[in-house]
Amino acid sequence: MIVGEGPGATEDACGRPFVGRAGQLLEKMLEGIGLTRQDAYICNTVKCRPTLPGPRGPKEPDEMSNCRPFLDEQIAIVRPAVILALGAPAAKSFLGRDFQITKMRGRWFEGPLGAALMASFHPAYVLRQTGGELEAVKRLVWNDLKAVRQRLAELGGGVSLA
Repeated sequence: MIVGEGPGATEDACGRPFVGRAGQLLEKMLEGIGLTRQDAYICNTVKCRPTLPGPRGPKEPDEMSNCRPFLDEQIAIVRPAVILALGAPAAKSFLGRDFQITKMRGRWFEGPLGAALMASFHPAYVLRQTGGELEAVKRLVWNDLKAVRQRLAELGGGVSLA
């Protein structure tokens, strides 16, 4: 299962998560570890366009908590072995408000229902980087994705993230 923050304008218009530029990059990231979009259940912590969208996430504190029952229901139905939380807001929805993506990404945590949980940078964040920062962030995300692939192999060798 891959969990992002919330729908952007393109996602809101289409009614599907990760279909804009960030979604295109996510698909390339998955291809890099031998997976396709169809191998994962992709969703967001916030189910509708945030009231005041921006690079720092939902501005209304209730948006994530109001949507949490829907995310919990998705997790209960999908029962993922691995959850990849993309971006700080998604990671904080699982690991608490003190989670710091720059310091704590790339580590394994116990997620809901015993799923292995890892947080990494959101593809939209990667797209905003330039020059040397872009290369450094891409390397970090690549390492995180390889760790996800390894965990999937350890859990049974299947290709599904869910």
